[in-house]
Amino acid sequence: MRKATSEQVSAKDQARLKAPTDLGENARSSITTAVNTLLADTFGLYMKTKNFHWHVSGPHFRDYHLLFDDQASQIFEMTDVLAERVRKLGGTTLRSIGQIAKLQRSSDNDADYVDPQDMLTELAEDNQQMIANMRKVHELCDEHRDIATASILEEYIDQAERRSWFLFEASRSSGLTHH
Repeated sequence: MRKATSEQVSAKDQARLKAPTDLGENARSSITTAVNTLLADTFGLYMKTKNFHWHVSGPHFRDYHLLFDDQASQIFEMTDVLAERVRKLGGTTLRSIGQIAKLQRSSDNDADYVDPQDMLTELAEDNQQMIANMRKVHELCDEHRDIATASILEEYIDQAERRSWFLFEASRSSGLTHH
């Protein structure tokens, strides 16, 4: 069986997946593109957080291990909601790791060893970038009067701010924050 690329999908097949929305084609297209990119970022942040959860070591192992696991679970919970929002708007969403890699804006960390304090700092920065990206998508939703997607993003911005705060506070004792 031959694999179809997105360019090879027929108009008939696209119509089969298109859900009704009153937002209009321009809004649907713009918002689903933005949310899919945000979804790729979410998968990237999830994987990095789990990577650090699996590889953290040192005197604060238990605390950081649990913190990273809690945060990874929260991030992963976002993926289904974001993907289903794209579908509710009549768009199609991510299909593969390759597509995630193409869209993801955050950087991976493939190092064999990362100092626990560097893990905290890197994840805090990544969460801050995620907040900025979500705010941009929220602005786009506001422009197109997409209240539902904006509402979802408001909750996720709050969650990301909390994650960032916890990571910041956990890094304080190291002197990295100069407090």
